[in-house]
Amino acid sequence: MMRGRQRILTLVFAILALQLGSLISPAYACGCGAMVPDRNQRIGVDQETSAVRFNGRTEQIVMRFTVQGDAERAAWIMPVPSRADVELGDPRLFDDLEWLTRPEEKDRYYFWPRGGDWPFADVDGAGAAAPLPGATDGGVGVVGQERLGPFDVARLTATDPTALSDWLKKNGFELSDGLRDALRPYVALKWEYVAVKLAPEEQGKKLSGELDPLKIRFATHELVYPMRLSKLAKTPQSLRLFVLADHRMEPQSDLGGDTPEVAFAGRITTPEGPVAALTDNKPAYLTEITHRFPTPSRINSDHLLRVADTDTPYREVYYTDRLMTVGDDIPVWLLTVGGVLAAAAAGAVVAVRVRRRSAEVRSTA
Repeated sequence: MMRGRQRILTLVFAILALQLGSLISPAYACGCGAMVPDRNQRIGVDQETSAVRFNGRTEQIVMRFTVQGDAERAAWIMPVPSRADVELGDPRLFDDLEWLTRPEEKDRYYFWPRGGDWPFADVDGAGAAAPLPGATDGGVGVVGQERLGPFDVARLTATDPTALSDWLKKNGFELSDGLRDALRPYVALKWEYVAVKLAPEEQGKKLSGELDPLKIRFATHELVYPMRLSKLAKTPQSLRLFVLADHRMEPQSDLGGDTPEVAFAGRITTPEGPVAALTDNKPAYLTEITHRFPTPSRINSDHLLRVADTDTPYREVYYTDRLMTVGDDIPVWLLTVGGVLAAAAAGAVVAVRVRRRSAEVRSTA
């Protein structure tokens, strides 16, 4: 009995140790690139939302991170296929995209009362909505460095993954061996890198909440969204992409995650505000894609997006179920049932009168 209790206690302590280790371990990946905090500090990306503009020659990615953790500073590294320009993005862009892709709201009526409808309960409001189912040093060259708001941005080239890792560590980036290995495919492809130091403007403040968006622009002949580094993540990852191109776009594969889903597809004929600035005031086809990766270690490539077979539009519909009423919110079922009962009562009265008249006729005969 004592030995059995010791085994149980050992198992419990092992589980607790594993959970504590996961709490203090750095987060080396997010949906696009890698997020790296200082040693023994933790940072996590609660949500990553990106807008991508592709015109066949140039790609622009505007990224917004919502982070949490105890890190006072961190680094974010993103591979890019060619020389990149980096600037601050317009935070209003995502509000406009949310509005453009909002679900359509429709009413759906039912006849018989349900829970919450009289006479089952007091009616306090509408029914519940339900969605239905779119110069080089050691192999590293610094090709640009600038300060953008709260960000220190360095644009790098690298011909050797070890040199890239050493240079980044020397400049305040703590990288894991796994991340260095994950960078090798990009070095082999001769990609470049954007390395960004993230730190709150107020000394001693933690990195948390919604960070300022960054916009990265580079030349490419195909629409690509870097994802390989996300295989280092220890928790499930999710990605939300707003893609602005000439036609409806779709991922070429699931990359080892769930099947990508389209939440919206439609042509924006008269873009306005930040959306117009991203598309150079030209019409564009907007596709919203969501993609979940329950097991990030299975991610096997970058997101390559292609033109879909058709430009079929799609929009989610949210239905609000409402009881059928007429006039001053009088339930139709009540009128119907009342009418049926009234007709039955009238029929009964007529039947009684007929029987009485027949009886009177027989009695006088």
